Amino acid sequence: MNYLQVAKPLVLPNGQQVKNRFFKSAMSETMANQDHQPDERYATLYRAWAMGGSGIVVTGNVMVDSTALAEPGNVVVEDERSLATLQKWAQAGTTNHTQLWMQLNHPGKQSPKYLSTQPAGPSAIPVHGPNQKYFNPPRELKNSEIHEIIAKYIRTAEIAQEAGFSGVQIHGAYGYLVNQFLSRKDNQRTDEFGDSLENRMRFLVDIYEGIRESCGPQFSIGLKLSVLDLDLEGFTEHDSIAVIQKMADLGIDLIEISGDDYENSTVGFSGYAHMIHQLTDVPIVLSGGFRRISTMEEALGTHDADMIGMCTPMAVMPDLPNQILAGSYQPVPLPLTMRSRKLDEKYSPTFITAYCEQQARRLAEGKRPQLYTSAWRALAASIQMHGPNGLTPRRAQ
Repeated sequence: MNYLQVAKPLVLPNGQQVKNRFFKSAMSETMANQDHQPDERYATLYRAWAMGGSGIVVTGNVMVDSTALAEPGNVVVEDERSLATLQKWAQAGTTNHTQLWMQLNHPGKQSPKYLSTQPAGPSAIPVHGPNQKYFNPPRELKNSEIHEIIAKYIRTAEIAQEAGFSGVQIHGAYGYLVNQFLSRKDNQRTDEFGDSLENRMRFLVDIYEGIRESCGPQFSIGLKLSVLDLDLEGFTEHDSIAVIQKMADLGIDLIEISGDDYENSTVGFSGYAHMIHQLTDVPIVLSGGFRRISTMEEALGTHDADMIGMCTPMAVMPDLPNQILAGSYQPVPLPLTMRSRKLDEKYSPTFITAYCEQQARRLAEGKRPQLYTSAWRALAASIQMHGPNGLTPRRAQ
């Protein structure tokens, strides 16, 4: 099956070669200990994904600040206390000529009540939407605090490089802090980090340029954005294009664009991605809904994407790329349901997350994933992992 486009290598702008076009998108493992440090299970889990054949594997949320958490069990890397464990994680995750990138994140105001009494964001604007009751109103970050957070991103990237990770991905999607700065709705500052799009981009640009200066040109740096964050009153399509072009001009190595479902898009995912590809030369990863080989090949062939991002399928099939390349792949349906369309629509993000976390823990313990269809079972597993807070929404949407 090596005639497939997904089998072809990709050279990044910094000259690093990725062995194929499979990109294991970030999936929160939430397995950190009480001090939010990783243990040996991370090496076992990421060795499974590395041996599974992906060209690039991205870690779940790694937080840059222990006082600002997005989820229970987040790993925090802000100093070298767990360097030896990180080195084992990186060594395991880079076997089989795999690149392992650490995803860097800060939740800003999007830190749940049970984790933050008073979170902080670009402006003191509360979380809106159906899940707003799960988040406390934020305070506005001081200008000096913003510079401190930028320095934390850079420090975490330095530690990732020292530990042996191949690169980092800056999380700029899903309403987290980078996205909050980009959004006019969330960012109503009047200093150098607010007002104009150029200023709203400054937080992201300063993080990127700081990492690049500190870690050098050979260390890969990516950015994650999502079409689901596009908003006429906050972060517009025009804004997103300007951000992508700016980051491309600065030399970023890869941009992941997450969508709803490439195979059954309701927001013009493929059209947006194709347009982005016409406007910039930076390699683009598309993530969301890929299940069929034919669709993966179509996305690459029509230049909608340079890499195919997958997350949920790799929780139950960590060797999915190997299976495709060997010609033995059969898509695994994941029809999780609460047996109520209304409940499924409301709670699907929660039970899908819970299901993936449960499977990640099984892989981390050297066990095989479990296939089942009961969303109630997944929710029960989340309570077992995290207590009652396992059912609490972790994002605004």
